[in-house]
Amino acid sequence: MDTTVPHDNSYYASTAYSPTKIPGQPASAERAWWRKLGGSRLPWGNTQEVAPEKIMTDPTPKSMRFWEQADKKREEEKALGTYKKRPMESIDLHWVYDHERYRYAVLSKRSHFWMYLCGGGRFLFYFNTVISIFTYAMVVSALNDPWLKTTVDTAPFFAFFIGAPLLCWALGSLVIHKFPHLWFKPSRGPLWELSRRTGLVTVFDYDNNGEYKENGTIGEVTAPFHEFDAYLATSPDRQGLPMNFLYLAHRYRDITINFASLMAPDRLAQPPLALWDFFQNYMDTSRPLQELPCFEKYRHLDPVTVAHDQQTARAPRYWIDMDDETFAEKLKEMDGRIRLIDTMHRPNLMAQYVEYVD
Repeated sequence: MDTTVPHDNSYYASTAYSPTKIPGQPASAERAWWRKLGGSRLPWGNTQEVAPEKIMTDPTPKSMRFWEQADKKREEEKALGTYKKRPMESIDLHWVYDHERYRYAVLSKRSHFWMYLCGGGRFLFYFNTVISIFTYAMVVSALNDPWLKTTVDTAPFFAFFIGAPLLCWALGSLVIHKFPHLWFKPSRGPLWELSRRTGLVTVFDYDNNGEYKENGTIGEVTAPFHEFDAYLATSPDRQGLPMNFLYLAHRYRDITINFASLMAPDRLAQPPLALWDFFQNYMDTSRPLQELPCFEKYRHLDPVTVAHDQQTARAPRYWIDMDDETFAEKLKEMDGRIRLIDTMHRPNLMAQYVEYVD
């Protein structure tokens, strides 16, 4: 079915992105050699209706219903005058994804320290426990000493080898679950933003010629979405296995956005390719917002989406009222589409408007 809907020119900026109104542009600047080796340029256009699991499950219908009830309860308590503000309720996490913008931010270094302490400690505890069992069995079989003596002699080593990560896990878990004010802290601000309404991409600059340190002013580097190209990059993980991730690079200036923190690098290339289709579809104002849980409560605010939903008689609570079994089937269907994605076989729409020099 054709989802193209005419623009509402009174709502979207003249710079809003649409494949039908891409302007002619100068020839691209030649990439540095290390960029040529580090990533394959992806084609523009001919997108599919896909979104990585990270996007599709944030939120899930179940969590949407939970927060709907929480919001309802909060409003009832406010009306009765019994509402008590929750811890850290008013903290701005700087992460917004709605009908106008997809703005991304991460937690502070302090928050990441406690999360890594808890998660890393848990992983190392289980891993070291398995290694210790095999090591102990090998030591006992290799030595002629009585097993009790061997156990006593090796106990300090194994106690430290297993106990240290267990302590990290316990400490991190305690702080995260019992002392949120100690560990939970947002970052200074967002990292980047893609604006559907304006068609602009913004990278937030925390150096800004020293302005941020001096007076807290965050610099902004902005360029039209159509001036960026997407690249599938590959880098080895700790075991040396190739991992794929997506990044955007401006065609004429040194502006890049690495999406590895939004969606972890994957051994398969298809999830990063799906993320590129997701962003193109999101920015394309000739189409409605994608049919995803995260956009359901904003669909009535986007004119193109409103027109589409009226034409198709879409149920306003399509996702939030979906049962868990049906949603699991939707995830399975999406995974099947992602595995068959044809990105690398598509012609590059942008080549009609740009001369690529490399």
